[in-house]
Amino acid sequence: MDSSRVAAALERFRLTEAEIHAWVEVSPREPLHEGLLSGVPFGVKDIFETRGLCTAYGAEIYRGRNGIRDAAAVARLCEQGAVLFGKTETTAFAYFDPAPTRNPRNPAHTPGGSSSGSAAAVAAGVVPFALGSQTMGSIIRPASFCGIAGFKPTYGVLPVDGMMPFAPSLDTVGFLAESTAVCRQVWHALGFPVGAPHRIRFAVCEGLPVVLPEMQLAFDHAASLLVSSGYPLELVQLPVPYKELLTAVRQVNDYEGARSHYERWKEFGTRLGEKLAGLVARGVMICEEEYRRQLLLLRDVGSKVDAMFGDEVVLLTPAAPGPAPVGLESTGDPVMNAVWTGLGTPALSIPMPYGTGLPLGLQLIARRGAEAALLHAGALLEEVFGKVLILCGSPRGNLRKDSGQFTAPPLTRGASKRPGRTPRT
Repeated sequence: MDSSRVAAALERFRLTEAEIHAWVEVSPREPLHEGLLSGVPFGVKDIFETRGLCTAYGAEIYRGRNGIRDAAAVARLCEQGAVLFGKTETTAFAYFDPAPTRNPRNPAHTPGGSSSGSAAAVAAGVVPFALGSQTMGSIIRPASFCGIAGFKPTYGVLPVDGMMPFAPSLDTVGFLAESTAVCRQVWHALGFPVGAPHRIRFAVCEGLPVVLPEMQLAFDHAASLLVSSGYPLELVQLPVPYKELLTAVRQVNDYEGARSHYERWKEFGTRLGEKLAGLVARGVMICEEEYRRQLLLLRDVGSKVDAMFGDEVVLLTPAAPGPAPVGLESTGDPVMNAVWTGLGTPALSIPMPYGTGLPLGLQLIARRGAEAALLHAGALLEEVFGKVLILCGSPRGNLRKDSGQFTAPPLTRGASKRPGRTPRT
């Protein structure tokens, strides 16, 4: 084990955890293998089974439960020498009932959900990457809120074995990381190509949901930086209106989510979480015929989007409706992410260099199987944005439009208004 990296992670954990509440348990595991990630500590969202470590799915009814084996995605990372540092907080059963985790950029705000602990652990500087999952927007949205990179590969590429299922037609394993460069390193270590394509074409899409003014300003600024750097933007239109696809994703999510948790709901009721209990109650009312119709629509449009994008097109959209909402009661809205999850396309979020003081993310989307092009595009955009950041005198953060000064909101010290769980160490 690279003791210096683990020691640094433990020290950063001690400095930040009382304020952020990102971790359920910290217990660095001695690696059994050497590989491309040797000595690199990482966190694991607490819906993944982990041998000997807490695996409670963010749920009070399973508190104290330990895993009996490693989920397949965890095992693959450990086979490359990565150090399993500990388990990160998640919303209950990865739905909308919030975890105690706070946003490291401003602890008065949510870090997002449901990969909230993984996002906060990376944004707080404890680990360079952490395993997460996305069923609607649970990687891309927290990455946007916390000012880090979030990477959701093509549906089905990474194994879900050993992960608590929610909606199996949507559930996708991914990770949150310090930067696109770290995403590429992890992706390569998992055995996937990261070579750059010959050409990248950037596009924007008509008919997307309206976002808050600060997000629109940031998105327009990012687009203008790209154009001024010699990358013109094309305009594309989905074969079916976004609103119709969003309805389809929500129907599939609710139908499958209700059936995944129905037996627990019968036994525990609202102890699952009030929001999850509400989903089960309405989801069981969706008929199978309607569910099948919506699922077929998503699969048909997914194939059309693959053909429309080809190997070169990377679509740009806002990663969330706006900055992280204040308070912990809401984890935010996955409206900007859910359709792309439903279509199975890979997605990446990176911070934009313009905003309100809280991070604002740019979402990149490619056709299914085009992760190498997507990660190359993310690295390219980080380089374009980085030139602005360097001119402003700091390596990371957001540019306040009122002052023109580059600022990265610091980790705030002080008493937490909401008690968090004390992680096992």
